[in-house]
Amino acid sequence: MAASSRSRPHPKKPSPSPSHLLPHDHDQLSCAAPSAPASNSHFHSASAAARGADTMDLPPQPPAAASYASPNPPASSSYTQSYPSSYTKFNTALNAGLLNPMSPPPLPLDKTRSSPTLFDMMANEQDYQPRAAAAPAPPHQHPHPHAPARSVDRQAMLQDRVAELIGSCSPGNQFNDSASSDVRLTLTSRDGLSLALCVHRHILVAHSRFFAAKLSDRWSKQQRSLPHIVEISDCDDVEVYVETLRLMYCKDLRRRLMREDVAKVLGILKVSAAIVFDAGVLSCLEYLEAAPWAEDDDEKVAALLTQLHLENSGAGEVLKRVSLELTPAVVTEEVETAPNCNATSNAGGGEEVLVRLLQVVLEGKDEKARREMKGLVSKMLRENSASRGGAISGDLRKESLYSACNGCLSLLHEQFVRAAGGDQSEVAQIARQADNLHWMLDILVERQIAEDFLRTWAMQSELAEIHGKVPAIHRYEVSRVTARLFVGVGKGQILVSKEARSQLLSTWLEPFYEDFGWMRRACKGLDRHLIEDGLSNTILTLPLATQQEILLAWFNRFLNSGEDCPNIQRGFEVWWRRAFWKRTAEPEQPPRLRITAICENS
Repeated sequence: MAASSRSRPHPKKPSPSPSHLLPHDHDQLSCAAPSAPASNSHFHSASAAARGADTMDLPPQPPAAASYASPNPPASSSYTQSYPSSYTKFNTALNAGLLNPMSPPPLPLDKTRSSPTLFDMMANEQDYQPRAAAAPAPPHQHPHPHAPARSVDRQAMLQDRVAELIGSCSPGNQFNDSASSDVRLTLTSRDGLSLALCVHRHILVAHSRFFAAKLSDRWSKQQRSLPHIVEISDCDDVEVYVETLRLMYCKDLRRRLMREDVAKVLGILKVSAAIVFDAGVLSCLEYLEAAPWAEDDDEKVAALLTQLHLENSGAGEVLKRVSLELTPAVVTEEVETAPNCNATSNAGGGEEVLVRLLQVVLEGKDEKARREMKGLVSKMLRENSASRGGAISGDLRKESLYSACNGCLSLLHEQFVRAAGGDQSEVAQIARQADNLHWMLDILVERQIAEDFLRTWAMQSELAEIHGKVPAIHRYEVSRVTARLFVGVGKGQILVSKEARSQLLSTWLEPFYEDFGWMRRACKGLDRHLIEDGLSNTILTLPLATQQEILLAWFNRFLNSGEDCPNIQRGFEVWWRRAFWKRTAEPEQPPRLRITAICENS
């Protein structure tokens, strides 16, 4: 930073504006950026204005000089003269206490030093920070009083990007060729950015029905000189317009679009549809149909194609990627293979897909893959159930879920009977089917439809009787299902009658006690306290006499088993206080509701 005592060089004068951004005296054709084919487009010429026709003023064009130079502002005459540099440095160091009052002034700074020392920075404080009394520096003055600096920067960036686009054209391409062009097309954005291009009328007319209607032969003959001046105003993105116009000069549009991303192609598609550039629309749709998208682009593509109404141009093929559509033959085949399903509710095929995924996971062989896919399917079902209408058309019905549960329960019962009879060949299926039931129960609880599952499980008395005949290493997964039901009832997630709750405890509490030690040691991530609280709360929902019977039996078992028995001491304490504490104090009477009617005499 220079010291305030130094003189500042005067900036260079801005170079004259390029001719393609200056106002012209030729006949001009002005139109608004088309939002639909040939809609809201206003063309006017100077000759029509001379004949008394209504004209539309062209939007002001920012000066182009700012696109190429950003000169520093001239030095202001209001700057206050500062003290000499040597005196300032000495006085600052003296005030800072760095010098003895009787010492001589400091030596001049070494100009060859690459970076200042701390002493130099403190001594030159006045050079780095102007005096408070000095008048503030005037703001930068832009060469054009109506164009802010930010707009000039954006204009310069637009000029640079367009220069790169033009420079990337193949040799012999006539795009923006001023020597052979007969139309000077000015593109103006809604925020004031402007750009002039040299284009050819015959190319615009041949590729765009919008330009064919506006730049007709009749209109061309009415123009007195070349080049014709045309303006498109209110453009959403000037750069996208330039890209679209350049495609009219390309022989292989698809190859050119391969260099772009999905967002840019969507912008080109929107402009091509607005100016009725059929080849551009078709090429963009072919690109979107073949190119991969990110998941975030799905809604953008679907929204734009729906807005543009391009069904006759092949947009339906693109939309098939984001919408599930089954042909009548496929729907007929699905109904035949699943006659028990409701064809009306499954017309979209969503439930059939979900049932297939569910069945494949339940029958999977690889345990690691099964765990991963269970998490994936559970997430899909959760999102599908939470979203209105479902992310996939149709959702799993209660009957479909319980049909899968019944299949797993039947296989579990079959394998239990075989294992209890001494056939250990398929004993591993017990743990697999029990794990499947546990997963299905989680889905039912999350959807708040697990009441029928609890009633069915509570009636499996035969399964509970032969439970002790199967080795604990294979059967303990079954007790995880019972534990999940205890947690559901204890947290209020499953609401059933007291008869169903009593039957559940009567059937499965003893097998649960026997397997609790194995569950605690073998199940990774088992929340013991959650299960114990669930069991306590389930017992406490029963009548007091039933609570006493169950909790006294638990008290005896816990003293003999220790850690291999669930600790439901909290429930025991609650039962004890309910049963034996004397309530000496009278219960407080609830406040009476008093209603007073006031009648006003009329």
